Amino acid sequence: MKQMLLGLMLLPIVSHAQLPSPDKVEAGSGPISIQPITHGSLVLTWNNVTIYIDPYGGGQLYNGIARPDLILITDIHGDHLNPETLSAIDVDHAAIVAPQAVVDQLAPNLKDKATVLANGSSISKSGIDIQAIPMYNIPDDKDARHSKGRGNGYVLTLGGKRIYISGDTEDIPEMRGLKNIDVAFVCMNLPYTMDINQAASAVLEFKPKIVYPYHYRGQGGLADVEGFKKLVNKGSKSIDVRLRNWYSGG
Repeated sequence: MKQMLLGLMLLPIVSHAQLPSPDKVEAGSGPISIQPITHGSLVLTWNNVTIYIDPYGGGQLYNGIARPDLILITDIHGDHLNPETLSAIDVDHAAIVAPQAVVDQLAPNLKDKATVLANGSSISKSGIDIQAIPMYNIPDDKDARHSKGRGNGYVLTLGGKRIYISGDTEDIPEMRGLKNIDVAFVCMNLPYTMDINQAASAVLEFKPKIVYPYHYRGQGGLADVEGFKKLVNKGSKSIDVRLRNWYSGG
């Protein structure tokens, strides 16, 4: 069902020139560049390593961006595992990290590059520590759009900074229990993940230094990220809520 709806909501292809400008976060061995792409997709660059997270939206979005050294995929849905985008970008030198359900659906040439990472497991690639974090809906039952164990959120450690990518999740205990997160990317699109109240409540509990609302387009349109920012900063003025236009082409 989600795949069908996402097909109806696919963005027009946009050029790299229309993407928001990348942000910089200071880290050891040089700054981390954060490039929003679209929806739940972003590119991180650090110490000459380029990381694509859930590449989606068409190959043109990645024009002018260095080819990936590492690709992280969170889930099987088409806005995370997107064969069209994967086939349009240069993956020749990329390692892929993903949960088993994703690797099972990869094209044969990509399976050869993939490492399966299950919830709670860790691995190091290109000098970056990668920890797989659960992502799922509550209640975790047969009707859940995202069942526990199928997909991964991730915590990356690079240059001494810890970066959390939520993937598609509700405000689960595993997210609320995170510690020492420097940068968080937190989803908020109903009915697949959280509303802004759930997302703000979870963020106020695990207290990242910087948080980006992302993946905020749902059946009702775009979530009220300004409202999310107000909720977070009402509870803690020390959390830097960064709003970027993840849908600049749509």
